[in-house]
Amino acid sequence: MADAALGGDTRTRFRVTGMDCASCAAKVENAVRRVRGVRDVGVSATAGTMVVGHDPAVTPGEIAKASRAAGYPAEPQSDDAEAAGLHGHDHDDFAGPWWRVPKVHLTASCGLALVIAYLVGRAFPAADRWAFLAALAIGLVPVARRAFAAVRLGIPFSIEMLMTIAALGAVIIGATEEAAAVVFLFLVGELLEGVAAGRARASIQGLTKLVPKTALVECEGRTEEIPAERLSVGQTVLVRPGDRIPADGTVVEGESGVDEAPVTGESVPKRKGVDDSVFAGTINGDGALRVRVTAAARDNTIARVVRLVEEAQEAKAPTERFIDRFSRYYTPGVVAVAALVALLPPLLVGAPWGEWVYKGLAILLIGCPCALVISTPAAIAAGLSAGARRGLLMKGGGVLESLGRITVAALDKTGTLTEGRPKVTDVVPFGRTDREVLSLAAALETGSSHPLAKAILDKATEAGAPVPPASEASALGGKGVTAKVGGASVFLGSVGAASERSSLKAEQSARIEDLRGDGKTVSVLLVDREVAGLIAMRDEPRPDARAGLERLRELGIRAVMVTGDNARTAAAIASSLGIEPRADLLPEDKQRIVRELQASGEKVAKVGDGINDAPALAAADVGIAMGGGTDVALETADAAVLHGRVADVARMVDLSRRTMANIRTNIGLSLGLKAVFLVTTILGVTGLWPAILADTGATVLVTANALRLLSTRI
Repeated sequence: MADAALGGDTRTRFRVTGMDCASCAAKVENAVRRVRGVRDVGVSATAGTMVVGHDPAVTPGEIAKASRAAGYPAEPQSDDAEAAGLHGHDHDDFAGPWWRVPKVHLTASCGLALVIAYLVGRAFPAADRWAFLAALAIGLVPVARRAFAAVRLGIPFSIEMLMTIAALGAVIIGATEEAAAVVFLFLVGELLEGVAAGRARASIQGLTKLVPKTALVECEGRTEEIPAERLSVGQTVLVRPGDRIPADGTVVEGESGVDEAPVTGESVPKRKGVDDSVFAGTINGDGALRVRVTAAARDNTIARVVRLVEEAQEAKAPTERFIDRFSRYYTPGVVAVAALVALLPPLLVGAPWGEWVYKGLAILLIGCPCALVISTPAAIAAGLSAGARRGLLMKGGGVLESLGRITVAALDKTGTLTEGRPKVTDVVPFGRTDREVLSLAAALETGSSHPLAKAILDKATEAGAPVPPASEASALGGKGVTAKVGGASVFLGSVGAASERSSLKAEQSARIEDLRGDGKTVSVLLVDREVAGLIAMRDEPRPDARAGLERLRELGIRAVMVTGDNARTAAAIASSLGIEPRADLLPEDKQRIVRELQASGEKVAKVGDGINDAPALAAADVGIAMGGGTDVALETADAAVLHGRVADVARMVDLSRRTMANIRTNIGLSLGLKAVFLVTTILGVTGLWPAILADTGATVLVTANALRLLSTRI
């Protein structure tokens, strides 16, 4: 998504390597903000991305140079690079073999030097101090260089600066061996952070590897294998049984079961036939399919999901913003406390300088904010990625956080609680069989694309009813259809139109009212002006709707149906699902209901199709679009459910609450460990080694705890 003009500015997206935590992201952000003409910078360490808003005169090269000067190489993402990224072009530090990673080289060199220094010290005691100084220099020089680079960028209290001060201070008071060991442990901690960050990044980038690298394109009667990233809209591809589908598209020939689990999390394969949509990365089952491509590689469902999650990770949650603000004061405060611990006891009561300076240096290391700063973004990134891999898309940490506070879910009826298309529910014959009624009705509807006609044709196919030819067919606007079938005059239409052509008996009228009472649309079949049967249709609830609503109730969330449909139909559907209905609503009425609920103190999630529900979706605390990977579903609301299951709304809320609980645990772990080691250091129980182990250990613990969300079953 490079160089998209927006509001007079240009927005360019970059892939940035080397970032492990929020501290890294802050350095990149500060460096890029100093470029003249840059107006806005959004950096995500977990996604390894940066989006910069800048004057058109500022080139991506200037921005990349500023990031590189901060120690983090960056490169702009063009559309071609983005498409290529779908086929294995990884930009992560830990993407290749581990032995080629620069951080591994540095850590291994420092560790080896430490071992050599120890051996030299044993063999030549006089050279002990110099050997450990050399080992210290190998690890500390790169750290110190980054520390002073951060100072130039306006970040004086970086983790590298705290580490540099502590190591040099330890050398001054004669703890050279311990200083060298502490620097090595610091590098080990950074390496572990990098591995953890890489795993979090790979969790969503792994989706890109679902798209096959090649595709079989049909052109002029022959099949040619080409790179999937070169596919263009309108081409036809052959997908053999067992192959992954290389692009979003529409089936033009064939029928097969398609496993959509990699994209939507749906465990049961879906049957796909002509005119059905398929997603890139899904797996074709038992039959060959010919698919017309509807989206290029950079625009297919998986590419958009990855892009959406990366953009979401760049949007900070309220808790994350609070932690960022807190850490700006926390780190200078730690430096002040360390200075007071080092200076006050010797100055006020004549305590030994060496002992208290050592304690002050240990407090510097204990106070490193890495674990605290990474506690929230790591959990948010893992939560967003875990949701995306299950077809639950949330646009940012703020949305993920807000979902957990929802108290009311206002759900649209058509296409949300129901399938969005009518089905034949009842066939009531009079003097004929069910199949005869369906046969005659299907004869009249053959060739029609009207939803009610398609429902009748589908039911006739399901029942195995033969469809005889019809002649002299004529559509009567708003009333029905008439034709000649087997020499008889046949009419299928509304109850009112049928009443004009034939008199309905009392039992027939009663049966019609019963069906209408259940919210069904009734069509009357006349043969030679005699009532031959009734066909009732209704947009039926989704199979999981009732269970999904029950799951919301278990989470303490009240569900309300808001629909533009008539009150009778709404009441019938609501009764079958056990939900409160609000019917006959215009789009502005739905918005008003959302506002009223909010005014009464409720936190409202509006769930709809993302089109006619737009005002209510925008007004709600969280707008959730139901859809199957369409542009509307992915881009209209705050969140989207790819496979359109009602139960997924509850899964989103559950994931949000688990993520926030994970964040609270992480903050408790990071601050709790620091408090314990602060006390033990002042009491003289622990020193520099345990201090750096406490910081490294806390960082690894909170990251590992956050990554547990990736495997959470929801």
